[in-house]
Amino acid sequence: MPAPSASPTKPPTGTTSSATTSPKGAPDAPNAPGGLRDRFGPVALVVAAGVSVQFGAALAVMIMPRAGAAGVVTLRLAAAALVLLAVCRPKVRGYTRADWGTVVAFGVAMAGMNGLFYQSIDRIPLGPAVTLEVLGPLALSVIASRRLVNLLWAGLALGGVVLLSGHGGGGLGFGSLDPLGAAFAVGAGAMWAAYIVFSARTGRRFPQADGLALAMAVAAVLSLPLGIAQSGSALLVPSTLALGLGVAVLSSVLPYTLELLALRRLPAPTFAILMSLEPAIAATAGFLVLHQAMSALDAVAIALVIAASMGAVRAQRG
Repeated sequence: MPAPSASPTKPPTGTTSSATTSPKGAPDAPNAPGGLRDRFGPVALVVAAGVSVQFGAALAVMIMPRAGAAGVVTLRLAAAALVLLAVCRPKVRGYTRADWGTVVAFGVAMAGMNGLFYQSIDRIPLGPAVTLEVLGPLALSVIASRRLVNLLWAGLALGGVVLLSGHGGGGLGFGSLDPLGAAFAVGAGAMWAAYIVFSARTGRRFPQADGLALAMAVAAVLSLPLGIAQSGSALLVPSTLALGLGVAVLSSVLPYTLELLALRRLPAPTFAILMSLEPAIAATAGFLVLHQAMSALDAVAIALVIAASMGAVRAQRG
């Protein structure tokens, strides 16, 4: 990743060197820099973001018949952009061309990820869609990692993701899925990998959540024509607007902010492996909230994904 631009208002990268010890060689205190809080704090942010996304996805299902897939994406991104711009009030001066190029690329990735994913779940079940989508971050972790052990954790997570492919889809495998829906999910995964890369770069170039707010505005502008073309005046129904605001907060404002903060303290390959928790969170939420059946195979798959994520965190240095 490129180094952040020189600016007194921009925060440090948020990364630390390898864990330190006391003068006597004692291990770090739990709250010391490089200790347990620094190591597992970003993981808590990622898990909280995943839970928020799942509740937002459940709410989005209620809007889909009213506004269509493109309409839901437009409501989600536009409402999220308005909320973030109002809260952050980002500055637009003092940035280089490279800074703006990064934030625009972040917005394009965000729009593509959301648009393709909602087109996917309009055609195939949510579980297989999330499972196919998460292959993008897993591929990123393999490509970007320079440590052999991360390849092991990515492979273990991939095994769990493959086992979870049958959750809610009527059997193991993807053979019965709509090919276009599956293609949209894979495309969303590719955009998700780009989102991870440019979210990390944006977090290092812009203070606080300013870059996220600007990127969300870019994504909203890109999605607006498609949403209007598909849904038209249906987007202006008060009840639909209210549900759209709820989806925006749960699926965009909260998780994207939490992920941006986590990416300031986690390497992109480690973060990408942690994204494999998404299918596990979706399956667990379906079991606890929606009372969907969970087989022993699902439980094994979730255990593999969690083990891979924990291994990736333990392998992290700083």
